[in-house]
Amino acid sequence: MHLHKSEKARRELSSGQRVLNIRERGALFLADGCKTQDEMQVLLRDDGSILQKLISDGYLVRLQASSNRTLAPDTQVVAPALDLPSATIALPGSSSDNFDGKRSLATTRMFLFDICERMFSKKTPALAQEYRDQLRQARDRESMMAIAREIIVKVEEIAGSERADGLSERIAMMLPPE
Repeated sequence: MHLHKSEKARRELSSGQRVLNIRERGALFLADGCKTQDEMQVLLRDDGSILQKLISDGYLVRLQASSNRTLAPDTQVVAPALDLPSATIALPGSSSDNFDGKRSLATTRMFLFDICERMFSKKTPALAQEYRDQLRQARDRESMMAIAREIIVKVEEIAGSERADGLSERIAMMLPPE
């Protein structure tokens, strides 16, 4: 079963008011219907509690990997907060931000270098250099994602959650499927 954002999650990510913390919103960005719960737990370095909370709160839904991309019959989603009956949810066709580049760790790494230059090099050059050094040392997906999380948290402190969410979403689009 793969995880995907519900309509409630889309509203959380698009509204100006935030209910979830940065790690929970990051999990929503990663939920693209291609990753399983286990894969997302590894990426988030989560013991399962974050994803389980998001599933039980109606932000994430489990999907059956099939061509019609709908929920499996045994995983109907009830949205009690909205007073909606159980329903099978069809997924949207595409994202509003089409990424036409190649999904790769190299592309993601270059994007993270660019974030360092744009966000940190003038105001906090030592921090920018630290992130650049860490990115140069990152040899695998997990270590690069750990650095990306640190960068996104710092961006949120400096530029706000909307900017951090946009960058997180872009990073998720650039990462290759595992």
